[in-house]
Amino acid sequence: MAAGTGWPTAKDRFLVVISRRIGGPVGRHAGRGLSWWTPTRVALVTATVAWIVGALQKLPCRATVAGHYPDTYKYLCYSDIPLLYTGRGLADGNIPYLDHGSYQTLEYPVLTGWLLEFQRRITALLGAPVGPGLNSQEALDASNLFATVNLVVLGLLFLITVWAHSRTVPADLDRGGRAWDAMMLAVSPSVILAGFINWDMLPVALTALGFMFWARSKPAAAGVMFGLGMAAKLYPALFLGPLVLLCLRRRRMRHFGRLMIAFVIAWLVPNLPVMILAPDQWLVFWTFNSDRGGDLGSIWYVFSLAGHPVPHLNVINTAILLLFCAGIGWLIITARRPPRFGQLGYLVIAAFLITNKVYSPQYVLWLLPLVVLARPRWREWWIFTAGELVYFLAIWGHLDQTLLPGDGGADRIYWLAVIFRIACEVWVGAVIVRDILIPDRYDPLRMADGDGKVVYGRIVDDPAGGVLRDAPDAGWVVRLRTRLDAAG
Repeated sequence: MAAGTGWPTAKDRFLVVISRRIGGPVGRHAGRGLSWWTPTRVALVTATVAWIVGALQKLPCRATVAGHYPDTYKYLCYSDIPLLYTGRGLADGNIPYLDHGSYQTLEYPVLTGWLLEFQRRITALLGAPVGPGLNSQEALDASNLFATVNLVVLGLLFLITVWAHSRTVPADLDRGGRAWDAMMLAVSPSVILAGFINWDMLPVALTALGFMFWARSKPAAAGVMFGLGMAAKLYPALFLGPLVLLCLRRRRMRHFGRLMIAFVIAWLVPNLPVMILAPDQWLVFWTFNSDRGGDLGSIWYVFSLAGHPVPHLNVINTAILLLFCAGIGWLIITARRPPRFGQLGYLVIAAFLITNKVYSPQYVLWLLPLVVLARPRWREWWIFTAGELVYFLAIWGHLDQTLLPGDGGADRIYWLAVIFRIACEVWVGAVIVRDILIPDRYDPLRMADGDGKVVYGRIVDDPAGGVLRDAPDAGWVVRLRTRLDAAG
């Protein structure tokens, strides 16, 4: 193996340039005697430190005396978690969906509700007062303990995400060097700032496990993870579209069938009890999202603030999303080499979020692992992160009304932040499309030889493609490609 070829500073042009400022790329003798510190372990330790930093950043928002609550927008540490503990009946000892009271039904998919119930029981076991007769101080103390339990559980889910990501690309590519890509998750400011806003780390971890199992040619296990992911948040279902087209192109529909059976069963297991026992409450998530208009973070919200609300928004944003998906589908079928699953994962989720009626700050957690799978280069990571950080700062300033101009005019800084975030997501998507169209020149995971060195014009198949890796195209795809080549 060439000197340092398994290290990021030997492969990433951005890091090659940066490393020259601190002594140059890693050499052939680096790491000898430190074999215990594998890339995965380094990433997990780094992720633990980053999560602790995020926990410390949230401390200014921790109320200790009832009636005295800090300005969570001002300190950039808002979280739904302690608020919904009291606002959705958990502090009263009620089970999400199945129990009723004078509070709003939990507006999240069922597996997220079961996670809350699990953490509620842990909170009670740790001594938190429970019951409808709690006074304000008791309710505050209980919600603080509940938030602490969540901090630990969500932190463990973050570590699972980093671990799964470090093991998604098999070790035969770059001799295991791609495990360092997990550092892009471990050190991300987006996780530090947004990881504790809501419970999105649950579907993120399940999705990461799904990609890992798919890469290891275990479609049924991947289907279980994606199905549970959809039971916690809707977006993992969107991976099924690219997968079915990839399997259709590579003649692997039997494996996709296994994934789908496992997906449906895994989704039904947590959903069926609520569907049967509390169907109206089960529907709340679906009706809540269908009835809402253009909301925070979306381009539709910007139009509304600018005085141009979009009529028939459900129809329009669905139609635009379908057009994006059709374009992605055409790319899957007609690209000279089948796109990588990670690339398509980013494109389809980015299309969904760009057209969606809301973009909550924690949605960055959906995209971040996909950025790393699709385009594991620090330059794109920085561009993506810049867009998300600008938006993160702007959303709290918008809600706190500190971005309003002195003359009482429109909050145009917030509008620009939304547009800038979308532009960064689109830019990363455009780079990924370029990688798909010219993989031998640009795709960092496919233009490598056995020693991990970049070799232009030499291309490997999707290293995380699982059962799709090195599978031949179906005859109809070959014929279509031949016609397109002749026409173009």
